[in-house]
Amino acid sequence: MKSEYKMISLPKLNNLNPGLESTCLKLMEEAGELAQVIGKFRGLNGEKVKMEHNEVVDKISEELLDVAQVAISMMFVLEQEYDINIEKQIENHVDKLRGKGYIK
Repeated sequence: MKSEYKMISLPKLNNLNPGLESTCLKLMEEAGELAQVIGKFRGLNGEKVKMEHNEVVDKISEELLDVAQVAISMMFVLEQEYDINIEKQIENHVDKLRGKGYIK
């Protein structure tokens, strides 16, 4: 059976000079914003949802893409500052997922 992939191509943020630490902190910030939106959507913060369902889902996808952008930025940092071969790391990651039975 063929595996399914969601392909994403996001740009290098070439007007910034991110480092490993600053990118990691930004990643955690964006992940927190994603969690906050989901928490509001589920009513976990005690507030009533004042947005329509589609608006909330759009906001979730916006925050998710912010997380993805920062993760991609961290990949660029690893390539440039630490000479990491991200393509090889992706192959290893997929192999790990197969080994754990997450994908066939």
